[in-house]
Amino acid sequence: MTGERTSAGDPDRTLRLLWRDPTAVPRRGPRQGLTIDAVVDAATALADADGLDAVTMRKVAAELGVVAMTLYTYVPGKAELLDLMLDAAYARMVRTDTGGRPWRERVGEVAAENRRLFEAHPWAALVSTGRPLLGPGQMAKYEHELSALDGLGLDDVEIDASLAHLLGFVRAWARDAADAGAAVRESAMTDEQWWAVNAPLLERVLDPEAYPLASRVGSAAGAAHGTAYDPGHAYGFGLERLLDGLAALVER
Repeated sequence: MTGERTSAGDPDRTLRLLWRDPTAVPRRGPRQGLTIDAVVDAATALADADGLDAVTMRKVAAELGVVAMTLYTYVPGKAELLDLMLDAAYARMVRTDTGGRPWRERVGEVAAENRRLFEAHPWAALVSTGRPLLGPGQMAKYEHELSALDGLGLDDVEIDASLAHLLGFVRAWARDAADAGAAVRESAMTDEQWWAVNAPLLERVLDPEAYPLASRVGSAAGAAHGTAYDPGHAYGFGLERLLDGLAALVER
């Protein structure tokens, strides 16, 4: 799923919904039988099971046992609903108190928290968040994550940029890991099985003399991980290199 982004709906209505302003939901008409939280939970369950494409007002309404027009009393449309879903996911993240621990451990835990978020809600990694939500979940997340980098001698702009770099790494990893998992499901073969099946063809087209580095390095990586891409190794290796880069900035 591509093209989804936060803050794509009516900003005034969205902010009022995010902060549960009572004026966000009209009180006219029949007594309300649902809540915004119930709508968000139903939409999130659909996205977790089948991706963002499965989240339509009609399908969410069906999950709640109401007609689609009923949902528009609570949420103007899918753009605003997406913001509510993501902010709710942020609000429910387990935040570890890492006060007093070395800064690399603190930053590493922030990465782990976001990794767990994307593993629980794979769709969240596909949403562009260039325009932040500014909801209670987003603000609590941002405040918590900034604290991992506070007190290191970085200025405020460097702190914000360092956090954005970290979160961008985890989001990119989550997308690649999800793609790797989808390839296994769609082919009904593990990577090892796929390589074994296709090895004869690859041996015919890959000339070690023409591509000596690719042949050598690719073979070494494949032997080490049993696959061309190992999500666990990619995460651990990438995070350590990112932390090394931050260490150079901190030590400067």
